[in-house]
Amino acid sequence: MNLTILALITGLVAGGVFSLLKLPLPAPPTLPGVVGIVGIFLGAKIVEFFKF
Repeated sequence: MNLTILALITGLVAGGVFSLLKLPLPAPPTLPGVVGIVGIFLGAKIVEFFKF
C-alpha cells in the first residue's frame, strides 16, 4: 500500500509541475483513455493468473 501512496504523490507532483510549466500532461486527457490503460493492466494480470 505504501508504494501505491508514493505513486499517487509522485503523480500529483508531476501533474502540478507540468501544469505550472504549461506543458501537456503525459497521460490520456480523458477518462476513456485512463480506463483503457487500466484495461491493459488488468488484461495482463488476468493472463498471468491463468498462465501455468
